[in-house]
Amino acid sequence: MTKMVELILVKEQNGVQFTSTTLVTPTPTQTNPSGEEERETWGKKIDFLLSVIGFAVDLANVWRFPYLCYKNGGGAFLVPYLFFMVIAGMPLFYMELALGQYNREGAAGVWKICPIFKGVGFTVILISLYVGFYYNVIISWAMFYLFSSFTGELPWVHCNNTWNSPNCSDWADNGSVILHIQDSNGIDNLGRPRWQLTSCLAVVIVLLYFSLWKGVKTSGKVVWITATMPYVVLTVLLLRGVTLPGAIDGIKAYLSVDFLRLCDAKVWIEAATQICFSLGVGFGVLIAFSSYNKFSNNCYRDAIITSSINSLTSFFSGFVVFSFLGYMSQKHNVALDKVARDGAGLVFVIYPEAIATLPGSSIWAVIFFIMLLTLGIDSAMGGMESVITGLIDEFKFLHKHRELFTLFIVALFSFSPLPLQGGMYVFTLLDHFAAGTSILFGVLIEAIGIAWFYGVDRFSDDIEEMIGHRPGRYWRLCWKFVSPCFLLFMVVVSFATFNPPNYGSYMFPAWANMLGWCLAMSSMTMVPLYAIYKLCTLPGKFCDVSL
Repeated sequence: MTKMVELILVKEQNGVQFTSTTLVTPTPTQTNPSGEEERETWGKKIDFLLSVIGFAVDLANVWRFPYLCYKNGGGAFLVPYLFFMVIAGMPLFYMELALGQYNREGAAGVWKICPIFKGVGFTVILISLYVGFYYNVIISWAMFYLFSSFTGELPWVHCNNTWNSPNCSDWADNGSVILHIQDSNGIDNLGRPRWQLTSCLAVVIVLLYFSLWKGVKTSGKVVWITATMPYVVLTVLLLRGVTLPGAIDGIKAYLSVDFLRLCDAKVWIEAATQICFSLGVGFGVLIAFSSYNKFSNNCYRDAIITSSINSLTSFFSGFVVFSFLGYMSQKHNVALDKVARDGAGLVFVIYPEAIATLPGSSIWAVIFFIMLLTLGIDSAMGGMESVITGLIDEFKFLHKHRELFTLFIVALFSFSPLPLQGGMYVFTLLDHFAAGTSILFGVLIEAIGIAWFYGVDRFSDDIEEMIGHRPGRYWRLCWKFVSPCFLLFMVVVSFATFNPPNYGSYMFPAWANMLGWCLAMSSMTMVPLYAIYKLCTLPGKFCDVSL
């Protein structure tokens, strides 16, 4: 035990100082090499890995990647997907993990390394907040379907329910009417709140609060269930799916290789877009999670493991999805492209209808919606942790009131309009604008700030200080040139190929699109606004603010 000598001045008499010495043991404080007091850390390394995997592996892995693969050349789509994964996805994933772990701060606080870029921290916090408003309601829809599945006969099988529309048929998107979408004719007529959906949203918010209120000590335990359960359920569904008639045809269509599709620029753009959004870069979640790691944690290895698992999960889920789509195609004697779709329609319309035709359909429905629930919960936890950690690290007085502040953040989401009958229209609008171009812009500014202002060499020194060796030349080249160019290209393409949102045949009015753009710009403008504020309020030259 290290001891210190404490010298105490007792008194002074006749010009002579009398002193007393004692041996004391210093108060144990954990500090990093910067001399700062250590923050809370994950209970176990596996808690962190499961949290990152649980956040990155979300509903989009089930409802988007398989459809993109099928639509864009089957197995050939893996070529551009893996290419962009290697040159941009993994380097950016690694960059965010290292950034959070070294600086021990949330999305805004990490920019103490380059203060003029702090606005991008608030950009990603706002994006996570916006996404939370509709993502939590998706989870409440899954919960509502789950509760509705505890019956002898699933309620969306027939048209003899009080809530069926006159256009109902035994094969006409009956799964969607359980949400009463047919009672609203657009975003300007959202209808009444539905107490069932509102109650499910309240339950989701309570679950999220008690998963997050104590920080990573509680959330790190919750993910042991929420991050692993989807893999169990996907495996069970695959084993059932491959036994269905038509399943093999569906899987063949999923994997069919059409290399001629690689000549289409749109295929490459969709692969690049999928990489950007599937890994969860730019939401501030990876920064927040890694900030609770031990300083010497091997974030390089973590980046490789977790990003690879995310991509493999997307590929694996395609077998599950297309085994059931092939079954539906054969059962209803329609072409596969008539039943194949992406988005919420796949998991809330097509899949429930496929499950409803199976023996023991209620059991399979319960299993499926438990998977959706767990896929959504840990991703929602990640988004909310990004907001909470980002703000309490920026406003230090909130550290002592984390439980109350967490309650305040989760309570915000209870005011979401999505439990209304026309909530699907609000969801479609938010999903289109809240984290589209704005998230690409945020990651672009983040990459520029690290590579060109803070400096790749200095960033590499930080990583060496943590894990004992510098990143290889490949990673440094990606951070400095490849990834920023890739992101700049994606931002330009996102603006150039913009299409207004639609829900089926419904086209949103001009005012709704304008509102969506205002939402997107509100997060992006945080970057220039904060930079202007910093330049105007701090003395010195530009280099003093940026370095």
